[in-house]
Amino acid sequence: MKKSISWILRIGAAIILLQTLFFKFSGAPESVYIFEQVGMEPWGRYGSGVAELVASILLLWPRTVGLGALMGLGIISGAIFFHLTSLGVEVQGDGGLLFYLAIAVFVCCAVLLKMYWTQVKDLLLLIRGSR
Repeated sequence: MKKSISWILRIGAAIILLQTLFFKFSGAPESVYIFEQVGMEPWGRYGSGVAELVASILLLWPRTVGLGALMGLGIISGAIFFHLTSLGVEVQGDGGLLFYLAIAVFVCCAVLLKMYWTQVKDLLLLIRGSR
């Protein structure tokens, strides 16, 4: 059961993160608008796209789920922050879709981080031991 829940959460978060990449990397008007509003166009759009790609890969690779969840949580927390401070829940008449997708990724990554916290601790110990 835990394995099935893990895969559902991992695939759900990864799909949401990956589907936004086309819009970020192609310079879709809504994506450009969002990053202009927060003063991070174009470097923030490209940088967040690369970070989301890396987080998605880490989420889907069994040995790095915890790291992917931690990274995804950090990335999506930034998105939620900007929605709540400067963008608003609804962006360009999307009915709040982007905000609600961000909340879904946040929840998936938070649950995955809890499930894989030992994996994250082990990785940190490995990094600390190699110094």
